[in-house]
Amino acid sequence: MAVSAVIFDWGGTLTPWHDIELGEMWRRVCAAHLDPDQVEEVATALLDAELELWRRGRDEHRSATLEELFELAGVAPSEAMLATQFDIWTPHTIIDPAAPGLLRTLRERGIKVGVLSNTMWSRDWHERIFARDGVLDLLDGAVYSSEIPWTKPHAEAFRAAMAAVGADDPAACVFVGDRPYDDIHGAKSAGLRGVLVPNSTVPAWDSVTPDATIGGLGDLLHHIDRWS
Repeated sequence: MAVSAVIFDWGGTLTPWHDIELGEMWRRVCAAHLDPDQVEEVATALLDAELELWRRGRDEHRSATLEELFELAGVAPSEAMLATQFDIWTPHTIIDPAAPGLLRTLRERGIKVGVLSNTMWSRDWHERIFARDGVLDLLDGAVYSSEIPWTKPHAEAFRAAMAAVGADDPAACVFVGDRPYDDIHGAKSAGLRGVLVPNSTVPAWDSVTPDATIGGLGDLLHHIDRWS
């Protein structure tokens, strides 16, 4: 069956994977806005809250938001603090240079393009990133787990992403991601093809075999042509 939609993971896929020390990121945020004697305590509380919400997403497939994270940590962030957090993350959010051309080519072929991301960030934050890097107008739809009850690999997350791009047949959809469990297992369990962009940091999941494995986004069109 011809491919009608390609849906991408964000972090580690449309944006190349970066190894990040979350505790250090929170210390930098806190150091910009708190008294020095508060930084370690508050940063630790924020880190613990974030890790717990990621654990919940991984083990229970329940989504979370940035607002929940701060509430769980007992921190009331100012707008300035949130702006600092976004700025500190900015170097790790740059879109893969191969992405704009790939997304444009897919759309020129009449293939819908979407995003499905496990994230606590808001739609606004993601759209600011995509607009900055020139790909927002190349997306037919996007679903962020912060807006729905589920995280990948829950099948409903993939169905929501299909609906966002106007696709109704999972067999005609492809999901591209870097996580064998969340992305490939989740996509294939929901009836989509799964394409893996591997990296050395993400845990393996030997119970699933991708429909294709690619070394980078530039290798995807070969498989789209093969399936079409």
